[in-house]
Amino acid sequence: MGEGAPAVLPAVEHLRAAVAGTALPLGDAAGASARRLRQELLDQLDDYVLPRLRDLDAPLLCVVGGSTGAGKSTLVNSLLRATVTAPGVLRPTTRSAVLAHAPVDRDAFTGERILPGLARQSAAPGAAPAGDPRSLTLVASDRVPEGLALLDAPDIDSVVRENRELAGQLLAAADLWVFVTTAARYADAVPWALLQEASERSAALAVVLDRVPAGAASEIRPHLQQMLAEHGLAGAPVFTVDEVPLVEGLLPVEVVAPLADWLHGLARDAAARAELVQRTLAGVLATYPVRVGALADASDESERALAGLRTEARAAYAEAADRVDTALEDGSVLRGEVLARWQEVVGTGELLRHLESRMGRLRDRVVSTVRGRPAPDERLGVALESGVETLVREAADAAAERTVARWLQRPGGRDLLGERTGTLARSTPGLAGASGRLVRDWQGAVLDLVRSEGAGRRASARALSYGVNGAALVVMVAVFASTGGLTGGELLVAGGASALGQKVLEALLGDEAVRRLAATARADLSRRVGALLEQEERRFTELLDALPSGTPSAELRAASEDVRRW
Repeated sequence: MGEGAPAVLPAVEHLRAAVAGTALPLGDAAGASARRLRQELLDQLDDYVLPRLRDLDAPLLCVVGGSTGAGKSTLVNSLLRATVTAPGVLRPTTRSAVLAHAPVDRDAFTGERILPGLARQSAAPGAAPAGDPRSLTLVASDRVPEGLALLDAPDIDSVVRENRELAGQLLAAADLWVFVTTAARYADAVPWALLQEASERSAALAVVLDRVPAGAASEIRPHLQQMLAEHGLAGAPVFTVDEVPLVEGLLPVEVVAPLADWLHGLARDAAARAELVQRTLAGVLATYPVRVGALADASDESERALAGLRTEARAAYAEAADRVDTALEDGSVLRGEVLARWQEVVGTGELLRHLESRMGRLRDRVVSTVRGRPAPDERLGVALESGVETLVREAADAAAERTVARWLQRPGGRDLLGERTGTLARSTPGLAGASGRLVRDWQGAVLDLVRSEGAGRRASARALSYGVNGAALVVMVAVFASTGGLTGGELLVAGGASALGQKVLEALLGDEAVRRLAATARADLSRRVGALLEQEERRFTELLDALPSGTPSAELRAASEDVRRW
């Protein structure tokens, strides 16, 4: 690793950028877990891997960690034969970590080379550490051997969340763990979860079995060593500390001498330190294919979840558009008020009595009826506008309600909706006005169609010069007059009247032109309604579009593979 470090460094820096750029925008449980994994990777890369790769000869960082009340601070003080860190009396205690270093190694820790996210503060030996868990209290002591620093970490099983999180972060930044447990609690589950992590990344580890009752070491120590072997840590040295009275707050020299000698030996032996650093670094890097792979999987899952939300919105509004199209085609619109207004305009009975009259007289009758009764024309237009507006609003409300219901059931949907759930479950307040304008614009477009069609025919143009509005109304009603939704008297009135109106138009414009006009008008109305519903759908898709995009999972995996090759 020593010679390979400069070569692997750019790959690790690229991996760090890829991890930092991974977007996990959804707030569901899976997203929260993935964000914790991303942060753990970033913390370890920033706190340990990159600093260590950039300076392989920096002092060895030994983190002393363990369970609540295991005696970590007392052990650190006893190793250094001085009070450099104050043991906690009240628990739980929110406190910062304390790092004891040799004065000559001061520059290695006062800057941001390691643990850059923690604020630095210096303290005299024995001073109480600050209560800010995001700070690092530095204590310079002549008792600390050059080339080695001891970091007293918070309890890994503290009931204070900040303490637990900081302890985990510090352990991930260690060249060496000195794991402290007690004869009464060495089999607890929480410490073994961290010890298993140490095994998985081949971390250098020593275990201190503290507070061992007299005569119990011969029984407890073999059991502890067996458990270590079962967790892949058979090579970890185990040191026992007998349960003895403290002398001025310190353990007797002879009790901690084996551990102290081992640590001082590492500090004096540059080759041993280098081998330990290389092993720990290699172990950490070896975990990245799995850990980064899990992050990439979570990124893929997030993308699938976002695509699922988008699909649900698209499907709901496509169904709404289909619902409107069906209603436009099956005669549903040509009912009630619209049907009544159509009868007023066309005068159904009168027209039916003239079915056998000359087409010219019938044409004149339609023209004069329309010209002489402008109020019914307007009422029919209003009725059409209201009918279509109601149809569109109901379809949009149903689509909004369905989208919200489906999003609430999908990963990340509930969090994305948030306080907007109630508002988004209904169509926008301005939909009624927009759909009304839509119908009025469409009616104007139909008028333009009729004018355009008649403009190329001399006879038709003369006939339509007095009845363009009436002809346009016949085209509009023809759009809705498919009899799929009409029965009985409605079928006779609507179907007969629109058929008669269509015959008049066919005489004026030709049957092919009339069919084309009706088809064009219907397609135009469907297009306008579709565009309006797409605008309603955009309320949901804009929520998705606003989410940050990040490193593609393929790039994340490739960056991890580049590191693995080293």
